[in-house]
Amino acid sequence: MDAVDWVDIPAGLLRRGTPTGEIASVAERYADTGVPVQWYLKEAPRAEVHVPAFRIARTQVTVAQWTLFAEATGRPAAHGPADHPVIGVDWESATAYCRWLGARLDGQDVRLPTEDEWERAARGDDAREFPWGDHYRIGLANLMDLGIGTTTPVGSFPDGASPFGVLDMAGNADEWTSTPYAPYPGAPAEVPATEDWAFDRHITRGGAFRHDRDLARCARRHGVYEQDFAAIGVGLRLAASAPAAA
Repeated sequence: MDAVDWVDIPAGLLRRGTPTGEIASVAERYADTGVPVQWYLKEAPRAEVHVPAFRIARTQVTVAQWTLFAEATGRPAAHGPADHPVIGVDWESATAYCRWLGARLDGQDVRLPTEDEWERAARGDDAREFPWGDHYRIGLANLMDLGIGTTTPVGSFPDGASPFGVLDMAGNADEWTSTPYAPYPGAPAEVPATEDWAFDRHITRGGAFRHDRDLARCARRHGVYEQDFAAIGVGLRLAASAPAAA
């Protein structure tokens, strides 16, 4: 149960975010979701960022995996089927899980992914809009449009895999990163310096079962804006440093 199905992500160039000049057209494309253009401005500007090699878990942490941690540490139990992603996890608990699992795995550097690592794992070597490509298709992720209304077993949408084979990077459970919110360097002046209305300062990525397709976009940055972390589907995915060369 402790073993992690790691996907090795090679060092490479991330085309991070969205060009400032394209933000208005992005907002128009998703106007039916009701998301204001200001939310998309947080993705600007586009930058090319070198991301060192790292590892990321193929799937999100499950209820069964979290249950072992909860029983060992006295933390609240997880609810839901064993093979579904755990949700309702705050950032401190997510990082505590990483430390606990790393100790069980002979001191491995288990942690949350940085925001850049997450986007690199989702996007690959190009600037695709979604993990699977440039066009949205219903049925490639557990999002609101499927009408399921709750989580599904991790890895249930293999056709929605990222270029590296990472699953559920859109939908099912929203995922913590280790990166606190801040505007990107060179961001438009309208982008807030802080998000005081968020219930945690760290960025989440990918969206959950209750979110619309705009949150499935690889560039979409957001946070936790409701107090009930379970209701909005906040979970986690593990990352680690690349293994040392032999």
